[in-house]
Amino acid sequence: MHKKSQMLKKANMESIDETFSKEQLSTITNNVIKALKNLKTPGVEQIQDAVEKVLIAGNFASTAKAYILYRAEHTKLRQAKADLMDIYDELTFTKAKDADIKRENANIDADTAMGTMLKYGSEGSKYFITSHILPKDIAVAHMDGDIHIHDMDFYMLTETCCQIDLLKLFKNGFSTGHGYLREPNDIRSYAALACIAIQANQNEMHGGQAVPMFDYCMAPGVAKTYRKQYYKALGYYFNAMLDMKLEDASLLCKKIEQSLPIKISMSTADKFGKLLVDFLPKHQREHNYQEINEQTTQMAHKFAINTAWNETNAATYQAMEAFIHNLNTMNSRAGAQVPFSSINYGTDTSPEGRMAMRNLLLATDAGLGDGETPIFPVQIFKVKEGVMKNISIKEAAVADHFAYDFHTLIQIPEKGIYRFYTFSDDGSMLYIDGKLVVDNDGGHSARRAEGKIALEKGFHELHLLYFEDYMGQELEVGFSGLDFPEVPLQDEMLFLPN
Repeated sequence: MHKKSQMLKKANMESIDETFSKEQLSTITNNVIKALKNLKTPGVEQIQDAVEKVLIAGNFASTAKAYILYRAEHTKLRQAKADLMDIYDELTFTKAKDADIKRENANIDADTAMGTMLKYGSEGSKYFITSHILPKDIAVAHMDGDIHIHDMDFYMLTETCCQIDLLKLFKNGFSTGHGYLREPNDIRSYAALACIAIQANQNEMHGGQAVPMFDYCMAPGVAKTYRKQYYKALGYYFNAMLDMKLEDASLLCKKIEQSLPIKISMSTADKFGKLLVDFLPKHQREHNYQEINEQTTQMAHKFAINTAWNETNAATYQAMEAFIHNLNTMNSRAGAQVPFSSINYGTDTSPEGRMAMRNLLLATDAGLGDGETPIFPVQIFKVKEGVMKNISIKEAAVADHFAYDFHTLIQIPEKGIYRFYTFSDDGSMLYIDGKLVVDNDGGHSARRAEGKIALEKGFHELHLLYFEDYMGQELEVGFSGLDFPEVPLQDEMLFLPN
């Protein structure tokens, strides 16, 4: 009866009744014993019934109510223990297609040994947390569906979703706990280690694993591959066209790399070529080495940059294809689940970042083994926002394949009918107050389109969509009215929306 006395004390502490003294608690306990004297071996429910009757008879209504609630909570928790055994039975002897509980997570095969073991641990953890960790009222509220504790099986154990900074992680290498990995030097290594980082994190967390700015993270790998392929191709050119020994060609390439003030890259190829033409012929003459004239240097450089681009592009596609295939097949969480992964990209306009994303999209479009659409990683495209004085594409980071979405307010001086126009290469669409006024959409060279709209004096919403495909870009927007000659939109006419 000691346990029941403790339950009585707790119920009394949670009520508005006067706190029981030791004597009162002893009296109530003895009264409960007397009420049970005719029962040979009273059960739990019979004892609890007797406690409630004694409390009500003693005018301890508030304590009786608290005890009834406390009893109900413990009944549910006792039932949970019995339910746990039923759950284990279902997990063990029922296939996933016939058991909802084995299909809770779409990327876990709960019919496998590791999948079943993971569910054993998950359900046992939930029982332990509801029975021994959570306050009883919170546990019962969760069990009744009044509240829901997401991923309760990992309660207290770990963090949830995580963003992984690959740039910081890759710098100088990292350790997964089972071995140290040096800083990667090739786009294929970058993509492979990105998968390993996601997998290692997923093994320790129950939430999704995300890589922000994936394009920025892969760009250094593309740059390193391009540089390596450039010097490899340059050496092959010296060997094949100048009959230079490969060993000597390799040494010459190292000398070039050490001597020129900038690194070869996709964006510095032209500048690097000019420096190379200034350096190489002079270097060969000064050291009485095999002559290489300016024309040969130019041809060697052109061959090397073309070969490097093609080889790097092929390697990048292979890396992105492997990245997609790995994230849809590699296991985490004791071998029962593929990592729940996501990446975002879209704001790195460097040629290296764009090459990585172009090949990621191509690999995604190609699909998995039988062409099926890959589930992972979830891919999120980012855009940049900013403020400009006027509608302009002069600040575009690249020459082709970009788009703008302009939002502004235009101040109309007088009530009247106004003619708006766009002159664009490629497509543009102009809306005023949500109405399409100028439709100049589609891929085309520079052309003009116009439209009319009646407007009141004052401010009106102006929304312009524009995209550039390739080979030339142009955008001008203007308007005219009955008493206003045609002019391009002026800065003083445009205002920021609230």
